[in-house]
Amino acid sequence: MKHPVLIIASLLILAQSVSAAGIPEPRRMELLNLLKHDCGSCHGLSLKGGLGPPLTPTNLKGKPVDYLSATILYGRPGTPMPPWRPFLTDREAVWLAERIKEGVR
Repeated sequence: MKHPVLIIASLLILAQSVSAAGIPEPRRMELLNLLKHDCGSCHGLSLKGGLGPPLTPTNLKGKPVDYLSATILYGRPGTPMPPWRPFLTDREAVWLAERIKEGVR
């Protein structure tokens, strides 16, 4: 029989792999790929700016995650920023906004 601490540790590791706001690891990898390639096509492959503004922690300082996730989901009318709502859930948009604010690529 496994030691209770090992069982708890195993459960925590399992929870973390499905966690990150309930997004499974394979989907998180897809989202990071979307960030790099799809967002990067306008915001620059390093997200330091291009057609769209830089998506760097410095440039996004003071902008709440909710604001950024709404921009991701609904786009910006009158600009080239498209809505990603057909492809992302609310939870996924928040997760992406948090990664962008952290500078995680």
